[in-house]
Amino acid sequence: MINETRNKNTMNETINKTTTVIAPDIVCGGCASSIKNALGNLAGVERVDVDVATKTVKVEHSEAASRDSIIAALDRAGYSVQ
Repeated sequence: MINETRNKNTMNETINKTTTVIAPDIVCGGCASSIKNALGNLAGVERVDVDVATKTVKVEHSEAASRDSIIAALDRAGYSVQ
């Protein structure tokens, strides 16, 4: 499952997106740390939250980071996305 929402900040017209994906290979806090490191290095990523219990990755980002680039970074880090 992949969800994407957009929020528009009227002060500076920056569009912030939230992309949420399920990565079934997440099993521990070490996985969460690896994912945060991998996604934190992407241009445009502002925040990464990983819920180990639900295997959910929530990424807040600007237009500079696309959903495809987020999924590709997760794949490179060894985590498939549903």
